[in-house]
Amino acid sequence: MFSTSKPRHLRGALLALAALALALPCAAQWKWRDAQGRVQYSDRPPPNDVRDRDILNRPAAVPTAQRPAQAASAAAGATTGAASAPTSDPAIEARKRQAEAAQDQGKRDEEARVARQKVENCARAKEYARTVESGQRIARTNEKGEREFMDDAQRARESTRAREVIASDCR
Repeated sequence: MFSTSKPRHLRGALLALAALALALPCAAQWKWRDAQGRVQYSDRPPPNDVRDRDILNRPAAVPTAQRPAQAASAAAGATTGAASAPTSDPAIEARKRQAEAAQDQGKRDEEARVARQKVENCARAKEYARTVESGQRIARTNEKGEREFMDDAQRARESTRAREVIASDCR
């Protein structure tokens, strides 16, 4: 009645859970908010320009008052008597530049999309204005599903509206 595969699956699941629990201390232990307000995660301490109140999580072995980079610079300054300049990680700087470049590219792409949309709206508005001003009968379907023809007042309103779109999008 009892299946021998259940204990093997249970043993395998427990083994995987234990391995996961042992791997948790190896995960990214630092969590801070950068100057732009984005939350950053890393296994390295944040740059020195990040304020202590912006550090959201730190490893248990590091005291709250001092980060490892600050402790090392304080120790070096204490032994030599000189103030040390903040160091920056080239990889972090490269990532910042990449992020800024991606953000700039995103803005340029959005501006290009908006410009294309304006060109399309301009062409549509010009075509609609020509149609309305041509004097041909224009039929529309109302909310009841019935066909209605535009009278002169409706035609004048539609022409004015098309001219406003042309004025705003055809610059």
